Amino acid sequence: MDTPTAPKAGAMLHLRGNTLSEGDPVALPLTQSSMYHLPGDWSGGPSYGRADNATWEHLEHVLAYLEDAPVLAYPSGMAAISASLFACVKAGARILIPSDGYYVTRRLSERFLAQLGVEVDQRPSASFAEGGFAGYDVVFAETPSNPGLDLCDLRAVSQEVHAAGGILIVDNTTMTPLGQRPLELGADVVVASDTKAPGGHSDVLMGHLATRNPDILQAAREWRQFGGGIPGPQEAWLAHRGLETLELRFDRMCNTAELLAERLAAHPKVGSVRYPGLPQDPAHALAKRQMARFGFLISLTLDSAEQADAFINGCPLLRAATSFGGVHSSAERRARWGDDVAPGFVRLSVGTEPVEELWSAIAASLDALDS
Repeated sequence: MDTPTAPKAGAMLHLRGNTLSEGDPVALPLTQSSMYHLPGDWSGGPSYGRADNATWEHLEHVLAYLEDAPVLAYPSGMAAISASLFACVKAGARILIPSDGYYVTRRLSERFLAQLGVEVDQRPSASFAEGGFAGYDVVFAETPSNPGLDLCDLRAVSQEVHAAGGILIVDNTTMTPLGQRPLELGADVVVASDTKAPGGHSDVLMGHLATRNPDILQAAREWRQFGGGIPGPQEAWLAHRGLETLELRFDRMCNTAELLAERLAAHPKVGSVRYPGLPQDPAHALAKRQMARFGFLISLTLDSAEQADAFINGCPLLRAATSFGGVHSSAERRARWGDDVAPGFVRLSVGTEPVEELWSAIAASLDALDS
């Protein structure tokens, strides 16, 4: 079965340009207003800054083109995740989330959904379908998982979830719409943090939700408007600017990651490497069926937390930081946040540096580690 591919990136760059009149600015204007001129009775146009903003609406237009589905923008990835869950879950519902996915999703579910009468269960991504999905109102999947990069079969999971009467939400942050197409694989809702590769410059928080289900879309829109979790126009403008170079950056980041993963797997100081693009990776066969690219994240395990910190801090071309997906390669020791990983586990986010220059710096830092 062919892997779903994204819409053309070139056409994305001209979505707005092809609607311009003479004298219109080519760059997206920034609409910085909380109020709109409203004489007489309201006719249905822009009314108030919490409900309408031309800048974030154009961001949504571009993201909707990439997702091939209606999109709502949110001020962070977690805001989009929250909207998806609160749009689909009610008191007494039962949901399933990944035990090895982004830890804040687990904390949100355990801290807030559970106290509202929602039953929250967890499973690891690699065995996500084991036990079936009967009795679950909402299933929330994340593949590849963050930070371990395990996969679950989205097409098979979606078929089973729907057969059981449930809704499937997929966090596609690690792959973007250019690398994986969850809606085409059967998901009802896709959420993502555009803080990562779509924004790409580590200077903006943004997220989005995409769905072809009009009821879910309306509920998520009302959650945003009534709850007040709206994106700022300046942030939306920055996220839109980042999207214009996403295809270029993502291609380079993925190409570089494929090469680095092979070299890291062969390095004597590296205990283990997870990267879906490696032929020996346990998720490789599924990744080839499900993903258009193998991504820009690599996980590697060193002997200890001290070695992990020495490797990250000793490499001049790695930024020691949480988050990922920026033009600067970055790395972090994920055990410090409580993830169920080895003390020396490192999540490496590959940026846009020239590949041989980046590898030389990484190899030198690894070579300098004490045995």
